[in-house]
Amino acid sequence: MSDQTSIDPGVTELIGQSLVDQDGEKVGKITDVYLDDATGRAEWLTVSTGMFGTKVNFLPLAGSERVGDDVRCPYTKQQVKDAPNIDPDGALSPDEEDALYAHYGVGGDGTAGTEADTPAGGGQPAPGTVGDDAMTRSEEEVRVGTERREAGRARLRKYVVTENVQTTVPVQREEVRVEREAITDENVGDATSGPELSEDEHEVVLSQEEVVVDKEVVPKERVRLDTDVVTEERQVSEAVRKEQIEVEDGADGPAQTS
Repeated sequence: MSDQTSIDPGVTELIGQSLVDQDGEKVGKITDVYLDDATGRAEWLTVSTGMFGTKVNFLPLAGSERVGDDVRCPYTKQQVKDAPNIDPDGALSPDEEDALYAHYGVGGDGTAGTEADTPAGGGQPAPGTVGDDAMTRSEEEVRVGTERREAGRARLRKYVVTENVQTTVPVQREEVRVEREAITDENVGDATSGPELSEDEHEVVLSQEEVVVDKEVVPKERVRLDTDVVTEERQVSEAVRKEQIEVEDGADGPAQTS
């Protein structure tokens, strides 16, 4: 079931409700409903716009509808804000009515009639809008925090290099040495045990050490990556906006700002 309902032209309790444009964007608060003096029918709405709701603009009531707790008009927010500047305190004259019709593109033939339109609410502003005697001053505040993000990556990579290693190794070898001994009573028997004259030979095996090179893989150390947390101070600079309220009392002295 839709929550959109048409507006009874005689309804004046619209005062104080929010007005939204054709796209659903808030325009402001409805401050009054203007009635045609001849027919008594509601024809115009006034809505507070601008900063702090200090400006009041007129728009035709025709084509507007209730959407929930709001009233939606068939115009854009900018079109309402750009409407002719008309004082909402008194009756709406035919000339002013023609100017408004021309602005909104309706009834712009100059036949608005000679009767004036007067506000049903007596021209009083809606509560909490134009008549509010206080302003809210706001300003931006900077909230600084930190977030963790990836700054880079480090990795371990192992590769093989070749280098020459030199060392000195002692090696041994055998050499022949001739030993002679005189004939004595102790060895005379061995010396004369063979034939008196003969041919003979003796052979001695000589040996020597050779350098043998062998290699084996030996673990030397273990390497891993770890992280350290380093804290440093960084200056943060940011522009912030704030509202200031200036009091003008009409005297010759300087205005007061808060």
